[in-house]
Amino acid sequence: MKPNELEKQTTAIILVAGPDAIGRLVDSVSRRYSAEYTVRSFGTKASALVGMADIIGGGGDIALIGADPDLPDGHGLDLLAKAHRLVPTARRVLMLSDWANQFDDRIRNASSDGQLDAYLGVPRGTRDEEFHAAVSEILSEWAWTSQAVTVDGLQIVSNVDTPELARIIDVLQRMGMPYRRYMQDSEVGEEIIEQTGTDDPRFPLFRTFLGDVLQDPSIADIGALMYGRIEHLDADHVADLLIVGAGPAGLAAAVYGASEGLGTVVVESEAIGGQAGTSSMIRNYLGFPRGVTGMRLAQRARIQATRFGTRFFAGTAACDLVPGHDGAPHTVRMEDGAVLRARSVVVATGAQYRRLMVDPIEERVGAGVHYGAATSVARETSGRDVYVVGGGNSAGQAAIHLARFARTVTIVIRRPDLTSTMSEYLIREINGTGNITVRPGTEVVDGCGEGRLEGITLRDRESGAVEEVDCSALMLLLGADPCTDWLTDSICIADDGFVLTGREVPQEKWVDGLPPESLATNIPGIFAVGDIRKGSMKRVAAATGEGAAVVPLVHAHLGA
Repeated sequence: MKPNELEKQTTAIILVAGPDAIGRLVDSVSRRYSAEYTVRSFGTKASALVGMADIIGGGGDIALIGADPDLPDGHGLDLLAKAHRLVPTARRVLMLSDWANQFDDRIRNASSDGQLDAYLGVPRGTRDEEFHAAVSEILSEWAWTSQAVTVDGLQIVSNVDTPELARIIDVLQRMGMPYRRYMQDSEVGEEIIEQTGTDDPRFPLFRTFLGDVLQDPSIADIGALMYGRIEHLDADHVADLLIVGAGPAGLAAAVYGASEGLGTVVVESEAIGGQAGTSSMIRNYLGFPRGVTGMRLAQRARIQATRFGTRFFAGTAACDLVPGHDGAPHTVRMEDGAVLRARSVVVATGAQYRRLMVDPIEERVGAGVHYGAATSVARETSGRDVYVVGGGNSAGQAAIHLARFARTVTIVIRRPDLTSTMSEYLIREINGTGNITVRPGTEVVDGCGEGRLEGITLRDRESGAVEEVDCSALMLLLGADPCTDWLTDSICIADDGFVLTGREVPQEKWVDGLPPESLATNIPGIFAVGDIRKGSMKRVAAATGEGAAVVPLVHAHLGA
């Protein structure tokens, strides 16, 4: 094969750099992945960089770069740092042929600062499944977030970007549902248009896995494709446990409730996973040393809960909660008119991002402006200037992910710095990413563009000076307001909108001088967990813990 022929292949490339001793690694990787990846190996840092440049120049797609620390002409970390500037989307793995290297402070610092996706020991046997499980996980995350779509799931036909279409695509991305978009004059587009049987179809069109065509569907229609509709339940169905909201807290309650034998139903207004499902990479969640995307975490939790018998319904929001009395079940009414009844209810609707309330920005939501991380549009920012507004962990994760694609990423915050609102590990990673900058003491006050966002106006909060800057995408992660507007007035809610539980409930609502249990509201059988609860810690692990902890309280209530 001639040198340039490889780069013309459509398969993605795994690039490995190391001394002669790393040959067994190359052999192991080649045997396992050569059917779908092309494995290239180099003996030195210099040759690896030259080979990488040739691959990029030939239009090749590099998925993973593995380097031994002990290269003849430099440290493997130096190669990975330069490789990251050449191919920001490629995953970086340090391959340790000598495990003594794991105690190297430089390697440990690089790992904690987010400059590595993993460091792994070189396989020493014919089947090192721990090694291959790690590599497969890394490649899977790369393929989902960085590679152009190669598999049709849903087929979408539309020439026009609209806020509604952007919202549906974001939900599809968060649910891990593959999709591909086609223009109306494409071969597939024309075929789907003809299938509607009308000369004036309502766009966008969606062709489902079964071949049916939906015209201008809602998120509820998309949710029904995956999970069915609430009316499919028996008319007299009464759940033991109804969970409203499928973020980490709601999913944990579903897993532990269903596994303990409770008939469990979960309803979610958008995508299973909630706000956490938008996270491009959660690195500090227990048990995931290489991190996990919010989508993957939610997907695994949903599958786990389903295996225990949980029923999920997505795409329609709860609009009313009517408490039951004298042993009668509680009733939750949905926006689409469906009604659910349950002996206990866990409220886990979390919080939603605050609106910026700048008219030119609000008018372009879905057209360059996005509330949340919007990982579904990250690939579209390639070579462009992007702004992220917000100083929390979600904003940091979004900025780091976008930096793999965008020319520049600017984090805009009102505070003097990030230290009071963002985890240190994210701040270190941001500081180590060359194309991310932070604009402290700044706010967005205007936006412009013909249809789509093209620029924004920034104002210095101290001096009042304004600056107009180019901006092709604006991600707004401004802090959160609790989703409690649907709750009955009989549930105690704090002035800031969060649900009161346990000792936070006013004493006049206590029974026999005793406060409700820690996660219980003032109404027996109704509980609140996660970000919606007053005093909760706004972290994924904390929400998961509350979701698990509420189940014994539910059992106690049902057994009373």
